[in-house]
Amino acid sequence: MAETLRNEPKVTEALAEFAATLTFDRIPVEARTVARHCLLDMVGVTLAGKSEPLSQMLHAQVEDEGGAPHATLIGWGEKTSTSQAALYNGSAAHALDYDDVLGIFTGHPTVAVMPAVLALAERHGKDGKAVITAFVAGVEVLARIGGMMSKGHYARGWHSTGTIGAIGAAAGCANLLGLDAEATNRAIGIAASQAAGLKSNFGTMTKPLHAGKAAQNGLLAATLAARGFTARENTLDIAQGFGDTMAEGVDIERALERIGELFHTQDTLFKYHPACYGTHAPTEAALRLRLQDGFDPALVEKIEINVPTNAIGMCDIAEPKSGLEAKFSLAHNVSLGLLNKADGSLSLYQDETFEVDGVADLRRKVVVHGREDYEKFFSEVVVTQKDGTVLRQEFDIGQPMTDLGEQEAKLEKKFRALATPLLGAEKVDGMVAAIAGLEDQAAMAGWLADSRFG
Repeated sequence: MAETLRNEPKVTEALAEFAATLTFDRIPVEARTVARHCLLDMVGVTLAGKSEPLSQMLHAQVEDEGGAPHATLIGWGEKTSTSQAALYNGSAAHALDYDDVLGIFTGHPTVAVMPAVLALAERHGKDGKAVITAFVAGVEVLARIGGMMSKGHYARGWHSTGTIGAIGAAAGCANLLGLDAEATNRAIGIAASQAAGLKSNFGTMTKPLHAGKAAQNGLLAATLAARGFTARENTLDIAQGFGDTMAEGVDIERALERIGELFHTQDTLFKYHPACYGTHAPTEAALRLRLQDGFDPALVEKIEINVPTNAIGMCDIAEPKSGLEAKFSLAHNVSLGLLNKADGSLSLYQDETFEVDGVADLRRKVVVHGREDYEKFFSEVVVTQKDGTVLRQEFDIGQPMTDLGEQEAKLEKKFRALATPLLGAEKVDGMVAAIAGLEDQAAMAGWLADSRFG
């Protein structure tokens, strides 16, 4: 029997009990609303991500392997196995790095959890309320594990989206399948042994694959647990378990704080630039700094960027050689902002068009400084000009919007910008309406079939 590292309460038991017993009515209205927002945003970025080479390769892989037609490949309208759909949709949703993030988790929650839940819901004919409940269960579990361990976990080089995300997906799928707490505990254990994702692969096709594998692995863990498959229980608590092996110490209180009352789903942050989230605060600061009196890009002598050190680890490619690498370059994105070119366009991160005039010259003048407050998204840009003028601008993107109506409007605008050129206005109208009315949807298959284009 594996040694338990701590006395009661056990984190794994508490999270498994929460995921197994969560019902739609226990979820705050605000968290339900944000869950819908997460789905709308995920579908939009998955549609836009279809044309990415990694998505095309994964689709070819899915076609080669085949599978029972149970779940839809978003953007293709084809059906494949739940496992393959979770893999493809999760990876394609993260292909553009344009999907949401969650600070306590230090990762991307929706692309890990929603593709698994959606595939399984389609397979079993679950309704919209079941999808929302399962998704929230999964996000809450990954958020609390992230809070418990992600600072040390992430700093060691683990990509939380792929590692902790797999456990969140397992918890969400366990809820959807109606597993009890004991089976959910085993699902968490099965997922923990599949948890993987290295930050060294940021800037490559493998980073989006982390999201798809998290969804696929979590789905597999829950479906195996439903069949009685065994795993060591309490993996978050035992010697040589997930918490013991993959972090430098854990914060138990944070994992258990007001569980069932405090919902971290509401803290989800959405992207309005298709680049690594670590670049967003300094990019927004740069866009505002350029409006200050006296700023002239031709006079810039030095650009200093002050960011959390984990942003440096995520996205400090000094001289990007491709559109994909440009997504992970603080210097590149701040330079775009100072030139007023950071407008959210996907073309800014395509191989043929990422080298915007003037950006390379500014990039070479950038110095990046880090600070040790991982979960704060506050950043500062300081520009020194040749005449000695020093201009400063701060920006904090770490606070979720409190006006959810405004957030919905912004996300719908983003969705329409991504999806309308691909699907046409009529299909887009239908999908927006279907997701807005998700709580009343009897099944997922109908509106997902409308995602086909090309």
